[in-house]
Amino acid sequence: DGVPPAAHAGKLMRDLALRPARSQAAQLTSRRCKKLMSDNGVRVQRFFVADTTNEALEAAKKLNAKEIVLKAQILAGGRGKGVFNSVLKGGVHLTKDPNVVGQLAKPMIGYNLATKQTPKECVKVNKVLVAEDLDISRETYLAILMDRSCNGSVLVGSPQRGVHIEEVAASNPELTFKEKIDIFEGIKDSQAQRMAENLGFLGPLKNQPADQIKKLYNLFLKVGATQVEVNPFGETPEGRVVCFDAKINFDDNADCRQKDIFAMDDKSENEPVENEAARFNFLDLGGSVKETQVYQAFKLLTAVPNVQAILVNIFGGIVNCAIFANGITKACQDLEPKLEGTNVQEAQNILSNSGLSMTSPVDLEDAVRKAVASVSKKCHLHPDPLGKEFHFSIRRVASLITVKEMVVSLGGK
Repeated sequence: DGVPPAAHAGKLMRDLALRPARSQAAQLTSRRCKKLMSDNGVRVQRFFVADTTNEALEAAKKLNAKEIVLKAQILAGGRGKGVFNSVLKGGVHLTKDPNVVGQLAKPMIGYNLATKQTPKECVKVNKVLVAEDLDISRETYLAILMDRSCNGSVLVGSPQRGVHIEEVAASNPELTFKEKIDIFEGIKDSQAQRMAENLGFLGPLKNQPADQIKKLYNLFLKVGATQVEVNPFGETPEGRVVCFDAKINFDDNADCRQKDIFAMDDKSENEPVENEAARFNFLDLGGSVKETQVYQAFKLLTAVPNVQAILVNIFGGIVNCAIFANGITKACQDLEPKLEGTNVQEAQNILSNSGLSMTSPVDLEDAVRKAVASVSKKCHLHPDPLGKEFHFSIRRVASLITVKEMVVSLGGK
């Protein structure tokens, strides 16, 4: 019980903030997160969603709020400091005049927005969030996420909220707090109260955030989330605790149990390559893999300019190596295959006769060494880096591959 070392909590916050905007886990835009939270008793701002300037204008008038915030809806952070290709700066704008919301939305809807988390091609904004803007007297940070080292969910918070939370965690680790939650017992009142106090909610006021924290955890469990991040988790001058903005991630493997949630995921907001990868279960081919899946997965991988070599480690007791080998030969030009198990000899013959640039290692560690060596030659690096750090890295990579049982790509340096 109590608060574990702040350093570990800070690391969790940095890891959380540094995750890509999109990964293999499904993620909802802020408007859908707000809807989900509101439906589960979590306090959020009133809002509407618009995909035209006229709709944005009408939404602003319906809100009848003292001040209105307009937010570009994309699956990426750092919108406030982003830049549109319409030359408009900032994906978040405030106004007290509802009549100008249409004008603000015009250079946003239909234009590409670049932030620290978007790809080079930027991301097209198709919708904007029009919400009441509440004054915030104090901002904090709160997240619930799965932490492998704790074998379950963890509550992480800081009274010092920041746009770039990883910087806050790095500069002030003593201001980061963590509560490990027992998956069987659930979150305790004492844990919610303690986190509220650590976030700076004192006296009678701490009951409000504690209640919101428990509702967020219940939502976390209900929807099968891997992450619920509220930033800011704030307090208004009137003493109301509100979840002003949020991000929720879901494990793709939960789609069979959470069909309503996954139906909310608008695939049009994904990067096209991600939608294509999802069709072929990229990096998660499984025992029922077909040759076409292997072919398409490797076509996607080899299309990435920075990929210089690919290490393939197949557990043949699960996957038919011959099927995998046929898919590889049709898609790749420079591979390091390691095959063991079902039809391994047939697979090796297919690869040997394919005419592709390949080498067959004797074991997994040798496979990693050969893959790194092939990249070193292309990048004019030292061909035989045998320092202790390199040797440790090789063993660590090999160990990770063994545990995760997945295709691993080595690219760049």
